[in-house]
Amino acid sequence: LEEPPVGKKSRFLGSPFGLKKRDKHGIPQVRFLCGTKLLRILKKNGAAPSIPEDLYCLIKKALSIRRHLDVNRKDRDSKFRLILVESRIHRLSRYYRRNQKLP
Repeated sequence: LEEPPVGKKSRFLGSPFGLKKRDKHGIPQVRFLCGTKLLRILKKNGAAPSIPEDLYCLIKKALSIRRHLDVNRKDRDSKFRLILVESRIHRLSRYYRRNQKLP
């Protein structure tokens, strides 16, 4: 089995790698294959993302909702969902700042 891609400058999320190992090779967790967690391997090799994956995905979701609202201004449900997603982003960023994962 191949190793996780390290040394790449592009943004690498750990989830697709773990899903591929689970679906194609029957390995439930990367930790069982490598002995350490995937994020720790990426940090050791300098390929870890600058912000955590869950925060990155929430920011992407908020941006896509904002793009949707630029076209569909009267979509009230999307406005409400955007408020919920942004509050989740603020809550999560406060947690990561407290635990010194973010500057």
